Amino acid sequence: MITGAHTIIFSKDADADRAFFRDVMKYRSADAGHGWLIFALPPAELAFHPSDSESHELYLMCDDVNAFVADMKKKGVATSPLHEERWGILTQITLPSGGKLGVYQPKHASPLDAPKRAATKATRAKKTSAPKPKKPAKKAKSAKKAKKRASR
Repeated sequence: MITGAHTIIFSKDADADRAFFRDVMKYRSADAGHGWLIFALPPAELAFHPSDSESHELYLMCDDVNAFVADMKKKGVATSPLHEERWGILTQITLPSGGKLGVYQPKHASPLDAPKRAATKATRAKKTSAPKPKKPAKKAKSAKKAKKRASR
């Protein structure tokens, strides 16, 4: 049974790109030996596009590409100008090796959204079905007046 996917980025300076993912992107990693880091990636999607040649691409996805670009700028990481497509808003980061890696904010439906929608729906259901706290009952004015008269 398939349990995950292992993605490989070929790099002219793998050590620098590994350090970038560890130190700048803050991805968790495991050392497979001799400093060879294997990084945990966020959940992923897989799409098949028609083509006359066999090639593969990797894009990272984010919720807010503008916030991502601002964060990379603070960290001194170059990004390309934003480019809007039908399917998302995209940029590229330049890795220390000089390689480019696409990052985009999707506009398309995603199978990753289903768990988010279910969690949001469950949270909303809890909020709407929770009983409202009862307010203490107000005493009638006439009962207060009667008690006051009795104490005189």
